[in-house]
Amino acid sequence: MKEGKILAFGELLWRLASADNSLQFADNTLQMYPGGAEANVAASLGQWQLPCAYLTSAPENELATKALQTLQACGIDTGPVLKQGDRMGLYFLLSANGLSTGQVVYDRKYSSFSQLTPNTIDWEALLQHYSWFHWSAISPALNENVAAVCQEALVAASKLGLTISVDLNYRNKLWNYGKTPLEVMPELVQYCDVVMGNIWAANTMLGTSLATGLNRETSQEEYLTQAEQTAKEIQATYPQCKHIAFTFRFMDSPKHNLLYGTYHQGDKHYTSAMYETFELVDRIGSGDAFMAGLIYSLYQQLDGQAIVDFATAAAFQKLFVSGDFGKNTIQQIQENITSAKTS
Repeated sequence: MKEGKILAFGELLWRLASADNSLQFADNTLQMYPGGAEANVAASLGQWQLPCAYLTSAPENELATKALQTLQACGIDTGPVLKQGDRMGLYFLLSANGLSTGQVVYDRKYSSFSQLTPNTIDWEALLQHYSWFHWSAISPALNENVAAVCQEALVAASKLGLTISVDLNYRNKLWNYGKTPLEVMPELVQYCDVVMGNIWAANTMLGTSLATGLNRETSQEEYLTQAEQTAKEIQATYPQCKHIAFTFRFMDSPKHNLLYGTYHQGDKHYTSAMYETFELVDRIGSGDAFMAGLIYSLYQQLDGQAIVDFATAAAFQKLFVSGDFGKNTIQQIQENITSAKTS
């Protein structure tokens, strides 16, 4: 897989949040960060020196320009971006850093990206220049037209032999146009070589089985057994899929995170070290950092254990970075892996 250029496709957003976790938007305490699941992945890949481009649809205004410039500073080619429409999507985070639950309010209707329609992009012509296509389940959650655009992209990418990766990001607040994830996602995931998510998202979006009674008190051994079972079901149902990874993230209190990951390839199953912290800075984008770490590791042709170690360490390191984009270097992540193995 270590060749060619990666294209990430999704909606570029601005995050607006209270600067002090007080839930008060007053006295100039509003923070703004560019983000979006696929943009977050691209930002990490660019900073890790992988050849990567980003495709979205955004208006020609200063907000969009600023967000794209931030991506460009990460080493991302934003040349494919479509300049059209009137507004960018926003999301409001009712804390500075996601250290609470139920805190996201979306303002994405009528955004430039959400107004994409089929037959707008010549996918075969565009994808001639790439070897990898990355998308997430957030895009088809927006509306039927964007889901159809994803379908067009995946058909073209598959025809051209690109490696295709997907993050099964489940956002229940977005699936509100009359279709359930289970009615949309299986048709799209059939084209994917790499699937990342968690066992709950796989159950909701792909219909994989899920043991009853799983909760915070469930042992890691039981969760690992479930992860292997889910991976086997995905591989059996979607033969194109050769690489599957899951995250396990638990938050017992606003400042406490427990994190580990798994990676599955055929009958081989790998588990990362378990990471725990009471001092995290910003939870947003941690899963995207894992996705980026997974792509990086596969692109660099690392072995199975190294793949899950790198992806999980990247996710953990993002917890200590403000904003949606990760900023950790390869060396910092590798040092974290070493520290986890020796602790």
